[in-house]
Amino acid sequence: MMTKSSPYGRPASAVIEEPPIATTRADHTFFWIVTLLYWITLYVYMPILTPYLEFRGLSMQLIGLVLGSYGFTQILVRLPLGIWSDRLRRRKPFIMLGMLTGAASCFLFIIPGSAVWPLAGRVMAGICASTWVAFTVLYAGYFRSQDATKAMGTISFMTVSGQLAGMAVSGYLAELYGWEAPFAAGIGIGLAGLAAAFAIKEPSNGINSRRPITLGEMRGVVREGILLRVSILSILAHCVLFITMFGFTPLKATTDLGASKADLTLIVAAFMIPHAFTSLVSTKWFAPRYGSWSILAAGFLLSGLFTAAVAWSPSLPVLMATQAFNGFAQGLHLPILLGMAIQDVTQSKRATAMGFYQAMYAAGMFAGPFLAGWLNGLAGIDSGFYFGAAAAAAGAVLAWRWRTAHN
Repeated sequence: MMTKSSPYGRPASAVIEEPPIATTRADHTFFWIVTLLYWITLYVYMPILTPYLEFRGLSMQLIGLVLGSYGFTQILVRLPLGIWSDRLRRRKPFIMLGMLTGAASCFLFIIPGSAVWPLAGRVMAGICASTWVAFTVLYAGYFRSQDATKAMGTISFMTVSGQLAGMAVSGYLAELYGWEAPFAAGIGIGLAGLAAAFAIKEPSNGINSRRPITLGEMRGVVREGILLRVSILSILAHCVLFITMFGFTPLKATTDLGASKADLTLIVAAFMIPHAFTSLVSTKWFAPRYGSWSILAAGFLLSGLFTAAVAWSPSLPVLMATQAFNGFAQGLHLPILLGMAIQDVTQSKRATAMGFYQAMYAAGMFAGPFLAGWLNGLAGIDSGFYFGAAAAAAGAVLAWRWRTAHN
């Protein structure tokens, strides 16, 4: 047993050195393919979602409810799925469930008639997203425990790449074939991902031989100070993310600035390309050099400024510039928070810790767009962006305060 220094600016608990995991390049490749298809299925309709809901006649408050139901479902489902996965000592079945529910979600969106169907589709998407805990824990199992943050940096890049790929084609599909085309594409991609998931390798580095977590141990995992703090910060981060690019920014572009469906693809690219870049390098370059808590504070501060700037944007080029800077800023803190959530948690308890972390930040996915939709209905669409900027400012203050406590 040896003690390592934590990459987050504090001594880490004792970490057991493990032998290299018996995986091949093909194992990693199949996992990457399924991960990309998973996120494409979930995000292929995101740029056109709020304009599509308005097209179907939903009010701002109902749009906020549909968007928020995605996070609310995850609050209820993510932690139980993590515990269930730990008890079964399996991750792969939950990955397959994610691909199936992702395809089902897209199908529900295109059923005509009542607003109940888009709501049901977004709830089903929340169930799909809740299985992400299995993806993260399975892939971390391909690495030694002390390399968990490296695994999370890679998977964060794959996440953003899949989101970018799905969102990049969304506007063009809708422009060429109608509002329902991105959802139809999502059905096919989800089913393709389900087929590909059969080839994923379940890690065998002792996970299946360990006893499942007990209730008392679960309380200990949940009470871990770093886990609670990064979960609170992640609530605020996802509040901002699901108010902006994954929420009302596309609607701002179409209703206030005259954007076409195809223009939404350019707005997505402006956000997601810098976001993908910083997601890849945040844990590898910035955090080791400047300290993770400092980078967290900087990311929140910048995202707050450029979220407020969305409300001030007089034209599409200016809006795209705000998205580029906001994508860079939000890419700084999200991978660091993900790695910190499981850095000092043993392999057998990681699904529970990740389930708790993801259930917590799902509160931001719910509260952010829900409250922003309510504010938008009362005072106009810009009020939601000011609310998002205030949430980011709170995250910057907390990260800076906790940076001082951990130095």
